Amino acid sequence: MTEKSRAISKKPAQRAAETALSKATAKALAARTLEYPRLAASASIVRLEEGLYVLDISPTPGLPSRRSGVAMPAVHLSAPPAGPSRSVEIIGTSGDATTWIGHDGGTVVVKSPPGGGDLWVTTYGFPEEAVVPPLVEPRRLDRPRSNGAAPPSLDVVVEPDEIRTEIVLHVERLGDRRFSGKGWIGNRGRKLRIEAFSIRPTDTLAAGDIEIKGLGPSGRETPWVSDGKLCGTRGQHLPLTGFAVRLAAHVDDRFDVLYEGAFFESGVAGPHRNGALCIPAIADDPLEAINVRVIRRAPQ
Repeated sequence: MTEKSRAISKKPAQRAAETALSKATAKALAARTLEYPRLAASASIVRLEEGLYVLDISPTPGLPSRRSGVAMPAVHLSAPPAGPSRSVEIIGTSGDATTWIGHDGGTVVVKSPPGGGDLWVTTYGFPEEAVVPPLVEPRRLDRPRSNGAAPPSLDVVVEPDEIRTEIVLHVERLGDRRFSGKGWIGNRGRKLRIEAFSIRPTDTLAAGDIEIKGLGPSGRETPWVSDGKLCGTRGQHLPLTGFAVRLAAHVDDRFDVLYEGAFFESGVAGPHRNGALCIPAIADDPLEAINVRVIRRAPQ
């Protein structure tokens, strides 16, 4: 008997029951879809030469949200299938899972094979929200090989005595965002304007020990502010086009502050230190990311 014959031979009651079952199934699937909506994604490829690296994954731009127990945005790290460009080996991450980084960013250690390799970085978010990939900053942990020799053992690297800070950026369309002041923060390369910022030390120094100022279009310049206060504007659509950071007089003989700024068209300006203006090569070029470090001076 053909499928068509089977369909014709069904009794009306049987067909009605199947129709009701189909409607119930569709309704359940629709409810499931509402509970777990489709996700938007943005992917990028990180290319690495042979070696051992730690990758600093910046916080993901945008405000975090949670639905049905799922927090977004989230970043997934994966190695593409081996091919002409071989995949890297993911050794571990700072997150709970082996290949996921949350909204606040984190680190991942990877090993790139001879000839170099690729790492896929995919950012997931809800469809109605902008999905912006995080910044990925590779730092080499080993030394490059030379003449096929085996890599030497890793040296212990002594970092400067860096003072931890917390930085708040007010970014167009994203509002206030709070960051741990380590490495580049903001949206470097994505042309989202920083309109205001603040810096507050979280150890060793007091809030009043760090002073900041901002520069705006047409030579606008703010006074020096401290105590973790916001420098710049909110809601006026005025980008910062430069900035400066310095230490209060009673601590500037024991600490240094170094900083860089990334601008839309001018690229990176700096590093500058101890109150020097960080301004772009192109006048009135908006600021999109900053990198600020406060370091204890070595004993003389």
